[in-house]
Amino acid sequence: MFTPKYPPQDTAPIPTTTAPTSHVPALPPAPAAPVSNRPTVQLTPGSALTLAIGGGALVLVVGAVLVSLLLAVAITAVSVAVCAVVVRSIVKGDHR
Repeated sequence: MFTPKYPPQDTAPIPTTTAPTSHVPALPPAPAAPVSNRPTVQLTPGSALTLAIGGGALVLVVGAVLVSLLLAVAITAVSVAVCAVVVRSIVKGDHR
């Protein structure tokens, strides 16, 4: 009942001959990629400074939002804990 049942072995004959190989001629070289007409972006010192300041401001804003969300969760957890203690004391005093 718990012994594995293996499928029967393959009875297909093993091919003994190989197909004749033929020489494949070399492929022609691939065409060159077309030249793009789009202008390349050149960063000047002023634009690099603007990007750095913008990135720093973005990091500060995202950090402030995340910290405020974490603070909101912590305040909610403390208020729920205080409510639980109050409800527990009311229920415990009601049994006496």
